[in-house]
Amino acid sequence: MYTSVLFLLLSFIVSIANAVRPLSLNQNVLAFNSDFEGLQDIYVNDLSLLELHKSLIEIESISNAETNVALYLKKYLENTGLTVELQEIHDEYEKRYNVYAYLGKTRNTKVLLTSHIDTVPPYLTYNIDGTKIYGRGSCDAKGSVATQIITFLSLVDRGLLKEGDVSLLFVVGEEVSGVGMKLAEDLHASWDIGIFGEPTELKLGRGHKGIIVFKLIANGKASHSGYPELGVSASEILVPVLNSLLNLKLPTNDLLGPSTLNIGEFSGGVAANVIPANAEALVSIRVATDADEVLQSVKDLIKDVPNLEFELHQKTSPQYLDFDIDDFETIALAYGTDIPNLTVELKKRYLFGPGSIHVAHSDHEFIENSDLIQAVKDYERIIKYALTN
Repeated sequence: MYTSVLFLLLSFIVSIANAVRPLSLNQNVLAFNSDFEGLQDIYVNDLSLLELHKSLIEIESISNAETNVALYLKKYLENTGLTVELQEIHDEYEKRYNVYAYLGKTRNTKVLLTSHIDTVPPYLTYNIDGTKIYGRGSCDAKGSVATQIITFLSLVDRGLLKEGDVSLLFVVGEEVSGVGMKLAEDLHASWDIGIFGEPTELKLGRGHKGIIVFKLIANGKASHSGYPELGVSASEILVPVLNSLLNLKLPTNDLLGPSTLNIGEFSGGVAANVIPANAEALVSIRVATDADEVLQSVKDLIKDVPNLEFELHQKTSPQYLDFDIDDFETIALAYGTDIPNLTVELKKRYLFGPGSIHVAHSDHEFIENSDLIQAVKDYERIIKYALTN
């Protein structure tokens, strides 16, 4: 009798242990993690999805200051047995790196799994509230980075990936200039299919809008506001132009919807009793159709306005993506990504990731625990499809 009771007690203890840790070093386990307030977790050997996600968030990596997170990823991935290269980014900012990782010695792979490691400011600390995981980058895009890595390692651990199948690329600067992805061609690696990680609500992106960013600079002449005839108001040059832009008929697209305009910044003048000598505005247009045509319509609108300068800061056309995998919901996206910044030619491009853009960049950025878990399952499906089709 005592033997039976002892056996039952030991069995119970083992079952409890298995609920929070993997059964053995060779199994990939979905479990509840007591270190994360009982949230669901995925383990690949001793590596925890939630631990990786937390570590990435806790390393501040605002755009142009991504060094520490890149060095962390290099060590993490090397410890799993991957070959890891750091690609140094040479510009006016601190030394920082893209991270490129793959199995063995084969740098060219069929599939590229990629996302970005920079975030927007300000930094937000990591915390858990119920099933929501908060922190800067939790959604955009360290949720994608963490789930891509765990998916990759899980497939390797189960013998489902071999050398030359899939590589990992994590880039800097996506939120600002796209410099990391623009320089990815200097890796001199090739890929057939790209899987890009961004918050898409676990849906395959059908496409996303392009963007035009430009600055308008009005040059006037200062004078006493009591004698406006002695000056030229820069504000009176710029404000009517901005009003005309707001009323400009912008094109729409059946897939991506309407093009939209935003006057993001406006400044001018020095005081209420001084005719302003200078005024400027920074304007963006989320473009649903051909960017060159939209840009030309802007230039036509302002071409006869005296004392007005135009500076083009960015122009990217809309991106139309692949979404030919069964049983995935699809979504058209109004934001931009690094996809057009990758100049290496790909046969197919997929956009997918956990989280919602509606909370990305906000002061309450978060991701649902269930999104992280599902993303690993879905990335596995996308990778398998990409390798066999």
